[in-house]
Formats: sequence, C-alpha cells, structure tokens
Amino acid sequence: MKFIEPKNKNSTKVDWDISVRIRAIVKYYAEYTEYSESEVVDMFLVNILNDEQFLEWIASKRNNKRILKQLEIEEKDLEDLHIG
Repeated sequence: MKFIEPKNKNSTKVDWDISVRIRAIVKYYAEYTEYSESEVVDMFLVNILNDEQFLEWIASKRNNKRILKQLEIEEKDLEDLHIG
C-alpha cells in the first residue's frame, strides 16, 4: 500500500499583484485540471528551476548554500549541468 503524501508542505500566504489575464488563466486552468489555484501556481513555478541561466546565477553567488537548501537543489545538480 502506498501512503498519501501531505499537501502544501510548509505553505505560506503571499500578497502579490498579478494581472487580470493571468488570474483568469490560473482560475480556468485550475477548473480544467481539478486542482486548486494554489496547486496550479505551485506546480508551474517549480519549472523556474529548469532555467539554466537562473541556475548559473545561483552557482555564481558567493554563499549559495542557503539558496540551494531553500530551493532543494543539490550541488551535484549544478555540476551535472556543468555550472559552478
């Protein structure tokens, strides 16, 4: 038997301004996928970690250990991309 993973680990409310268009996209995509709007945003934003230039920027930071820990990135993942 596979156990159920908890949702929204360490979630935090944020106060961001987004355009009406983006709000509608998230709303209708959530309706389509039957996920909550928060879950849709959470899933999509993780894709930022596929941006190699962002990863290069992280690797270039002098003390990036805290960033890597917060973003759950392993140093070897940066090395695998030949970064840092």
